Amino acid sequence: MSFDRNSSAGYLIHHVARLFFEGLRKRIEPLGIVPGQFPALLALWQQDGQTQKELVEKLAIEQATMANTLNRMERDGLVVRKDHPTDGRAKVVCLTDKAKGIRDEAYSAASGVNDQLLVGFSQDERDLFIGFMQRIIRTSPKS
Repeated sequence: MSFDRNSSAGYLIHHVARLFFEGLRKRIEPLGIVPGQFPALLALWQQDGQTQKELVEKLAIEQATMANTLNRMERDGLVVRKDHPTDGRAKVVCLTDKAKGIRDEAYSAASGVNDQLLVGFSQDERDLFIGFMQRIIRTSPKS
């Protein structure tokens, strides 16, 4: 049995993800953030003051990974944890002024990577590409 990586959806998706990851890393590093923090920042820029549990569920990230990410973000001055207003056992993760201040530049960086890597695609092709990926995510079995 042979395997051709150039016709393997899994291999190609992984390779494309690495290209996007590296492009994003280069563009957001000057902002003081890393790609691993980006999903949490996106979620918090959309709705500030979420619990760690809410972030884990929204982002489908392991609890331990999220805890480590938030610890680093707190260390880097991007978030603070505050007492939950109604649950004495929980904390909410809130953006700092530093994180709020880099939002537009981070959005621009991500859009720039998308534009750079999809430069040869028409708008219809971009829409199809994104639609196919959304469909894979939507229909994949939940672990």
